Amino acid sequence: MRTPRAAAAGRFTVVLCTIALLVGACGGGPTPQVWAAAVCKALAPWRSEIGSLTRSTQQQMTAKTSPAQAKENLVRLLRGAEKASETARKKVAEAGVPDTDKGEAVSRGFLTSLTAVRDAYGKASVSIAELDTGQPAEFYQGVRAAVDTLNKEYDASSLDTTELDSVELQQAFDEVPECR
Repeated sequence: MRTPRAAAAGRFTVVLCTIALLVGACGGGPTPQVWAAAVCKALAPWRSEIGSLTRSTQQQMTAKTSPAQAKENLVRLLRGAEKASETARKKVAEAGVPDTDKGEAVSRGFLTSLTAVRDAYGKASVSIAELDTGQPAEFYQGVRAAVDTLNKEYDASSLDTTELDSVELQQAFDEVPECR
């Protein structure tokens, strides 16, 4: 049988362990350099993929294909961009929060921007998928409208850096090789 003193010591040990776990989990994120490198590693393939998909989408818009073929190709391209954006968003989320002034805001800004980009591509793919290909003129007008909306939403998703002026992070992005 445990004495009251032993029981109290056991509770104290549990409390100390819990505090240690909470402190360890709440602080000590990656350094600005480690975080910047992880973010740049996440964004480099995404930028390349988005550039490639954008060029393919533009080519598809001017290609001499049937509306049904154009619809299938555009939806596939836009879903690819949506998937690439989500992959980049997940990788940035996995990078954690940099251990620096305004680290939480900067991390949240990146994630918010990538989420908005992902959602813009998803919305455009759904809009085009729902278009009727029976009337080519109306179909292509609908495609143009969906792409115009995508462009506006993409532009609006840009990371607003006015509040994210972390000197440490800016220096890290300038210094780490992954960001060059």
